[in-house]
Amino acid sequence: MSAPSVSGTSRAGDLRPVLARVATGASLTEAEAEQAFGVIMSGEATPAQIAGLLMAMRVRGETPAELTGAVRAMRARMLRIALPETMAAQAMDVCGTGGDNAGTLNVSTAVVFVLAGLGVPVAKHGNRALSSRTGGADVLGALGVDVDVPTDRLAAILAEAGCVFLFAPRHHAALRHAAGPRVELGTRTIFNLLGPLANPALVARQLIGVFDPAWAEPMAVALRELGTERCWVVHGQGLDELTLAGESQVVELAGGRLRRFTVRAEAAGLAPAPVSAIRGGDAAENAAALEALLRGAAGAYRDTVLLNAAAALIIAGRAADLAEGAGMAAAAIDAGAALGALDRLRAAAPLASC
Repeated sequence: MSAPSVSGTSRAGDLRPVLARVATGASLTEAEAEQAFGVIMSGEATPAQIAGLLMAMRVRGETPAELTGAVRAMRARMLRIALPETMAAQAMDVCGTGGDNAGTLNVSTAVVFVLAGLGVPVAKHGNRALSSRTGGADVLGALGVDVDVPTDRLAAILAEAGCVFLFAPRHHAALRHAAGPRVELGTRTIFNLLGPLANPALVARQLIGVFDPAWAEPMAVALRELGTERCWVVHGQGLDELTLAGESQVVELAGGRLRRFTVRAEAAGLAPAPVSAIRGGDAAENAAALEALLRGAAGAYRDTVLLNAAAALIIAGRAADLAEGAGMAAAAIDAGAALGALDRLRAAAPLASC
């Protein structure tokens, strides 16, 4: 006997027909996933239903169509920010899924200032630490940046500073309905993958790091379906970013096509280094390291930032390859342009106690 269909048999706030399907091992279409996650994010599903759906999908393995549908539901309920047309066409995001549990220094946050120093506007989507010691919001707070500013100020901050932080809890209040079941499950679910795919500024270009290389292609497929113009989804030796510690895996989306390849630090003219060389600490320690980097400190942290910034510059259409991008990134740091971007952000969004 076939499983009941979602469409035509389920009421607006009822997940039971969906659960009946996924319990058989069947996957959902994009439209069915969008409907199901819409029920969750609207607060109409019970905690038991939410947990049941998340675990059934996790055990079977979430599909790109389910990921795309869930993101559509999330985007439909998020608090968006409207950017001027010219800025919207140029803006990008650099972020990771988290979940690599590596405890490294904040790479993507440092990349933001390098890009902004080179005139590439960055609308960085992020949060406080969830699976690591120090998230982007934590380190920015330690640097004197208020990450929880009124949403009607965000576009102006981006215009003034060349970069802005989009604090995820402010933009995705609908996720609170799944918070209890996620905490009680205590394991990775599809929600861990949604954040980087739901930038509130709807940027068209992204550099995304994933905690597991198996998710690189599904996330790139989802972004293609969602209208992203260009992105790299990367994983490097256990890290949700490009690494100096060996080969990094990349799935590129460009011109509607996906391409898989690998990169090494040497391609950017950088020396290899172990992951331990960029091990971080608490927010104050990581903030101090980031500011020292922007003031010219050398070492593996700088080189990791150069490598990831080089990739972002390729995505932005500013560099032809990693070597050119790394050279541009190094020049932005050495000339003080990257530090200037941090100073502009501190001035545009100052922390009250600073």
